[in-house]
Amino acid sequence: MATSVDQLTANHVDCPCPPETPGSKMTRQQILTLIAMASINFSSMICYSILGPFFPHEAEKKGVSQAVIGLIFGCYAFCTLVGSLILGKYIVQIGAKFMVTAGLFVSGGCTVVFGFLDRAPEGTVFIVLCFVVRSMNAVGFAAAVTSSFAISAKVFPHNIATILGFMEIFTGIGLILGPPLGGWMYQSFGYEIPFIVLGCLLFLTVPLNMWILPSFDAVASQASFFRLCTRVKIMLICFVVFTLSSGIGFLDATLSLFAMEKFSMSTGSVGLLMIGVSLPYGAASPVFGIISDKYPFIRRWMMVSGGMASAVSFCLLGPVPVLHIKSQLWLTVVMLVVIGFSLCMTCIPTFAEMLICAHENDFEEGLSTLGLVSGLFSAVWSAGMFFGPTVGGYITQKLNFEWSAGVQGALAFLAAFLQIIYFTNEEIQERRLQQSIRTESTLFTEEKSPLLSSAHHL
Repeated sequence: MATSVDQLTANHVDCPCPPETPGSKMTRQQILTLIAMASINFSSMICYSILGPFFPHEAEKKGVSQAVIGLIFGCYAFCTLVGSLILGKYIVQIGAKFMVTAGLFVSGGCTVVFGFLDRAPEGTVFIVLCFVVRSMNAVGFAAAVTSSFAISAKVFPHNIATILGFMEIFTGIGLILGPPLGGWMYQSFGYEIPFIVLGCLLFLTVPLNMWILPSFDAVASQASFFRLCTRVKIMLICFVVFTLSSGIGFLDATLSLFAMEKFSMSTGSVGLLMIGVSLPYGAASPVFGIISDKYPFIRRWMMVSGGMASAVSFCLLGPVPVLHIKSQLWLTVVMLVVIGFSLCMTCIPTFAEMLICAHENDFEEGLSTLGLVSGLFSAVWSAGMFFGPTVGGYITQKLNFEWSAGVQGALAFLAAFLQIIYFTNEEIQERRLQQSIRTESTLFTEEKSPLLSSAHHL
């Protein structure tokens, strides 16, 4: 009995303790890896976000409906989803470094090709070519991002949230510069130049990452996505990630047309409006990353608070007609800023929580598990990026932007509400376990005391 009590006590005391962190000074290899990851995030996001201000308008001139425009945005996410699951599973066999460089090369080529689609005939031919090129681009993007998550967690095992928060700065910078830069180049030079310039930027990152990134030796694991997905906490966090990316994808596909129609804004002005989400997202990322690593016990409530704030902000973005609030530009800008902060607060702790949950459920600590978690994270993110533009575009076409934004707010609220239920139940179970341990320890002490007393009298 003493052994069981001691083991229970040891397990309960040891589990919550954060791992011993290395010194604050980074090695040369870590610094170079950080530079490489930053270049991947920046170049990938600026190429992704460049379409927002002008592609929906250009596609409409080619006879493409709002729903099909949403599908063109969404197919990118769907192919990223499939690619992330496959590539994450076989990251050890393919090689993380090769996956990054090959993915960037493919993505760069597809970005350049997409710039020449304005020469395609309008109608079906244009639509099919958009789907094909975007799908190939998505597979390259999936390879680069999935492996970059795994490499980051491998090189910085004790500071994952901090490093991801730092990387999200460059994600935010890419998202910030993409829309206004794309809108300006489109107005100044036409449709082709933005894609050619940024495609060449992606090509430049290929030799940089070939030189900087280390090679990793790892043994393939027998673990599977199915086993990972049987954990309730993993699936809950996946739903949170899904709602995050769904909201971002929805704004990418629909915000520009809403702003042009409602507020009579130009393409360049819409690009500046979209900074309202990406600027606070990028600025807050390192702060929330440091907080998440320094105080890991508040990660769950960061996700809950961010989800609730996102829910309210999306409902006021339009605003939802049932609120009987008139659409005003200042209100839209303020809600976009709040959405940027709240999405960041929710997003930063998710990857670290998924990885910890995997390790707690006997997944080995290695590149293979990192690949599985990275692949699942990227896949769920992509599922949301598919759902947001497609369903959001459909609801916008059938109803309006205001109701479509309200649906995104409802999803964020549902995710936050489910987290509250799960985490509250988890804390109740932990308290019961603590009480059980104390009770068993007390009983053991009471059983042992009379024996010691008898021995003393003898």
